[in-house]
Amino acid sequence: MIKVVFFARVREQLGEDELSLETEFANVNALREHLAARNETWAQVLADNSLLVAVNHEMANPATLLKDGDEVAFFPPVTGG
Repeated sequence: MIKVVFFARVREQLGEDELSLETEFANVNALREHLAARNETWAQVLADNSLLVAVNHEMANPATLLKDGDEVAFFPPVTGG
């Protein structure tokens, strides 16, 4: 199972805090494509090139491999001052 969590405006736009998916995904990109296929809103939110991804609390990229038990987080860039 893969746990997927959403933060900040991503959570607000999708209306979801987290999902648990039984399906296996080869990498972050495959997961992202699967989620984007849910509907147009999901496709638009996940198509944002500035969206960041972390796997098990470490920054990841589309090619990052996934395995059972991983937690994948999608979140917008964070700014502060």
